[in-house]
Amino acid sequence: MLIVIVALFFSGIISISYQQGVISTFVCMGLLILSLIYKEKRFITSLLLSFLFGFVIFTVSNEFVGTINISKEIKIILNRFFLVFILIGIFFNHLFFNKKVSWYNEKPDWKNPIVLPFHKVNMFWFWMIGIVVNGMVYLFFIVQQDIEYIQSLLLFCLLFSLINAVFEEVIWRGIMLSALKEYTSTGHAVFVTSVGFGLLHLTIGFSIALSLLISLAGVIYALITLKTNSIYPSIVFHIVVNIGMVYSGFII
Repeated sequence: MLIVIVALFFSGIISISYQQGVISTFVCMGLLILSLIYKEKRFITSLLLSFLFGFVIFTVSNEFVGTINISKEIKIILNRFFLVFILIGIFFNHLFFNKKVSWYNEKPDWKNPIVLPFHKVNMFWFWMIGIVVNGMVYLFFIVQQDIEYIQSLLLFCLLFSLINAVFEEVIWRGIMLSALKEYTSTGHAVFVTSVGFGLLHLTIGFSIALSLLISLAGVIYALITLKTNSIYPSIVFHIVVNIGMVYSGFII
């Protein structure tokens, strides 16, 4: 049954992103019915449903902003800020079920290594190498830009990178990962939050193929969060990636 619930959740993200109102309605009705029938999965089903409700408000708000005569940069910043509606949705779901809101708000613990078949990787160096590698990849594109272009986007880049990273990480590697891990399993939690994170990029014009590829980044962020028991390393990693994406032309 969990497979059906998750499939409906992913279908909801896709249908809402493509503004398929009829399909989105059926998906939400399906999740609502399942939450009423299967009591043991009620909290999780309701959590995913509340996410979709917040996502609908997020989408409608951005549609409205799209009709306003303001700069593209401001529209993108507002788009990322409206992620707060998803946060509000899943927060109130926790309140309704009288569940504690947990989001890995702890000081990073770097003692837990990544264990490979024949080797252990220090978590701090895994994180640092990931940041450096991503930084070097994006630097290849950035150095081709004019200094005036880089300066003109500096404020937008900082605002976008910070708002987007904080909201997305608190949603996916914070509240959602924590709740799903507690009520399903670590594997299910990482899968759902990583694929959902990737599919959410459909709203900014990415293809399904590229969005699913971004899900791999979600797996890395989840791994870092779980190993360090803290969301802050993944936020920093995410900010670096966002800065690279802005100056590489993927965002604006």
